[in-house]
Amino acid sequence: MPEPSPHAATLYARDIVYDLIPKLKTTERLVDSTLRGRIARCADATEKARLEELTIEFELEISMIRMNLEHLMRRYSRQLEEAARDGASRQGSVLTLDAHEAVAIESARTLYRRAQALAT
Repeated sequence: MPEPSPHAATLYARDIVYDLIPKLKTTERLVDSTLRGRIARCADATEKARLEELTIEFELEISMIRMNLEHLMRRYSRQLEEAARDGASRQGSVLTLDAHEAVAIESARTLYRRAQALAT
């Protein structure tokens, strides 16, 4: 079976368990530690306001992603549990994403890249 493209409406269960969820958690930690730390140390009012706005933007995006990810996890709980038991070496089931889930998955990937850029 060919590997789904990153923009496809399908995704392997393993990718949710071992890639997407860890990256989302990393993004949350980066937003919490990196941005909040920069805000606390920032003396420039304009820059501080920009960082606060960026923090809110990240938090809203993460909330939307989590809501849609929870929906996906309810629909495919059995397949995701199997993927967690089988380990990262097996692809697991192919999950079909609805339009909102597909957008959330792509948003999570984009947000992770943005968070990584902020941390460097």
